[in-house]
Amino acid sequence: MKISKQNEEHYIWGNNCDGWHLVKNKELSVIHERMPANTTEVIHYHHEARQFFFILSGIATMKIHDQMITLNPQEGIEVPPLTEHQMRNDSDQDVEFLVISQPNSRGDRINL
Repeated sequence: MKISKQNEEHYIWGNNCDGWHLVKNKELSVIHERMPANTTEVIHYHHEARQFFFILSGIATMKIHDQMITLNPQEGIEVPPLTEHQMRNDSDQDVEFLVISQPNSRGDRINL
């Protein structure tokens, strides 16, 4: 079946950020997210989930421990379990990206 953010489950998170569940089961989660300009996620980690963030548009910054990594369109980064991280949009443009989690990160998150 064809999957599109136009017809999948939508939710709001953080400071007016959007998420669309494209794939949502116990083994795998694929979410298309949008962060408006100058927004940040809470610093957190996951016990089990390994995540991959892939930038579709805009420029994002991923904070991993104390390192800041700039991610441009068509670039991504893998975040292993137990790794503190924070997605940031420090720019004046929206950022859209995919977050792929294996297994699903639901209930696996520890905020710092």
